[in-house]
Amino acid sequence: MASEDGSTELAVSPAGPAAVPDRVRTLPPRPLPVSAVGTWYALKAEVGIFLSSLGSWRLLELFSTEEQEGSLSDRQPIENPCHQTKPLFRSWFQLLLLLCVVVFVLCYALSNSSVSWQTHFALQKHYKWPFNDKNKVYMSSHQVHPKHRHILIEIQTTTEPSTVQPVKTQYHQAYPRNYNFIMDNKEVCKQNPFLVLMVPVAPNNVAARDAIRKTWGKESLVQGEVVITLFMLGLSEGADVDKLQQENVQYHDLIQSDFMDTYLNLTIKTMVIMDWLATRCPAAAYAMKVDSDMFLNIDNLVIMLQKPNIPKTNYLTGMVMTNRPVVRSKDSKWYVSEELYPDPEYPTYTLGMGYVFSNDLPEKFVEVSKSIKPFNIEDAYIGMCMKKLGFTPTSPPDPSQFQAYNSKYNRCEFSKVITFILGPPQELVDYWTDLKKPGPPC
Repeated sequence: MASEDGSTELAVSPAGPAAVPDRVRTLPPRPLPVSAVGTWYALKAEVGIFLSSLGSWRLLELFSTEEQEGSLSDRQPIENPCHQTKPLFRSWFQLLLLLCVVVFVLCYALSNSSVSWQTHFALQKHYKWPFNDKNKVYMSSHQVHPKHRHILIEIQTTTEPSTVQPVKTQYHQAYPRNYNFIMDNKEVCKQNPFLVLMVPVAPNNVAARDAIRKTWGKESLVQGEVVITLFMLGLSEGADVDKLQQENVQYHDLIQSDFMDTYLNLTIKTMVIMDWLATRCPAAAYAMKVDSDMFLNIDNLVIMLQKPNIPKTNYLTGMVMTNRPVVRSKDSKWYVSEELYPDPEYPTYTLGMGYVFSNDLPEKFVEVSKSIKPFNIEDAYIGMCMKKLGFTPTSPPDPSQFQAYNSKYNRCEFSKVITFILGPPQELVDYWTDLKKPGPPC
């Protein structure tokens, strides 16, 4: 007879086996319903059709409509002349067949619903608060202070929640493209600056940033050249995120990446600076990495770079350090183990307080760093990159202009140098104000 869905079903009379035809009609197979979690009646219909094609009329009776009277136990089996199988064995075989069909349908249903579970867990990972477990330190655990031992987990940013996957560390943990910029000001490079000053600074060190903004960082046109100053920050658990955002809205000079901002991670910070210059500001002619506690005579720096004999490519200069021994004393802040750096001396490098380079080098540094094992002395690491590239840092035209510490302030001396290391931020403001007052400095 015809069922509600138009298919043909076997009619079973309540009178018993006499009403069962001698031959069970074989029905054409139908595909499973679109929804694998269909109703119980749909499941009965599918199993019934499948079993009917195998000639299992007794199990077909079990899945017939509920309006039929009698039970399976009231019926007598019909002998099949082709198979003289014992009834017990046949019953077990039929039950096993039924079980297989049911398991197949359930598995199909569960497979369709698994996508929603995967999406749920992916979203749960994606929106985890960043400070719970994002403290990446590239040093081995026995060389790092306990508060720095957490690992910063990178999460891939995507608009498709079901495809969110944790990003694995590429090459090593100082490789800058393992990290993401979470605060950026890439539009500042539309000015095609001659010089970009990149200042690594802790998120909480607002005083240092404000002092630089009042002094050498406020200069945007120097000796006819466009100069921009930007601050590079990492993550810090004590930082006020709202205040940082407000500060950036006011000054448009903060760049923040999602590495943990610690002293041991200065190599990561420096390489992230290089990545930013390579990807956001490739048209700049020169760049300088300069610490936040530095006095910088920006006029003297631009005058030096304008000299015709200054190279425009593969150029790195500053206070050049040669044949510097690796510090092996564990009590020193500059300690590096033989495991991280086995050689007894560093290659030639420029002191990290402030070094200047042609802006073609950042992309080359990022690329070559893939094969250079990181260690926590960031300026020596840049020296390793230069050595691997086949280049050597160059002494500046006047090496005396790159000074480290000074014993006391002297206006005439400060008017001639390019760098000096200072103390508190207010010292920079005081010295700068005095240097810029009217009258000859010497």
